[in-house]
Amino acid sequence: MLTGLLGAFMGTFSGTLNAAQAYIVNDIYLKYVDPHASTKKVITMNYVSGLAVVALGVVLGLFVKDVNTVLQWIVSGLYGGYVASNMLKWYWWRFNASGFFWGMLSGIVPAIALAVLKSFNILSGLDLYYWPLLFLLSLAGSIIGTYAAPATEINTLKEFYKTVRPWGFWKPVHTLVVREDPAFEGNKNFKLNMFNVALGIVGQLCLTILPMYLILWMKLPLLITIVILVVILAILKKTWWNKLNEY
Repeated sequence: MLTGLLGAFMGTFSGTLNAAQAYIVNDIYLKYVDPHASTKKVITMNYVSGLAVVALGVVLGLFVKDVNTVLQWIVSGLYGGYVASNMLKWYWWRFNASGFFWGMLSGIVPAIALAVLKSFNILSGLDLYYWPLLFLLSLAGSIIGTYAAPATEINTLKEFYKTVRPWGFWKPVHTLVVREDPAFEGNKNFKLNMFNVALGIVGQLCLTILPMYLILWMKLPLLITIVILVVILAILKKTWWNKLNEY
């Protein structure tokens, strides 16, 4: 159990830390501070930013009351702050880097403010109650930020659309692609995709509670979870895995 907990921690920690370093160095330092930095400087900045992020995380951890408090904020406040940008980037052709930046900023800043205000007892209630407001703020920032900058270069959009074949609001790009390649067909698997997503969510929840039931040796719930998981895997094998080439 200890090995599993350490493995889960390291998997989450390393991924988050690497992402933070990439954002800081690539999106801020190389873009605005020193675009012509040498390889040695870039490596040094990676180390510095990594240490800074870890130190900041440790300091913030000292102010956390319990695990449930920070978990509630992550899955409610923080998720509400960035889900809009990460959703629109796949399903709206006009969405661009400016929209992504302002959408993330207008969602994450209020999410952080929420945590601060709750720590001083200025606000109360579950973080989940503030999710709709944070989502709307992020959505508004995404839309306003998108139209504040020109659209992405059309050839880039066409190449992305032909390769990924996303469903959603891609009609202008779809029209251009079909004009060049009449044999091209867009993604018509929306209903099947949504069905697979719903099954995948249930399956992921089963994978989460299965080891808990196993450790606590709750036999009946464990058996039910295993049966549900096996059924979901069998269905996804036919509706998702076997059809990957069609996507």
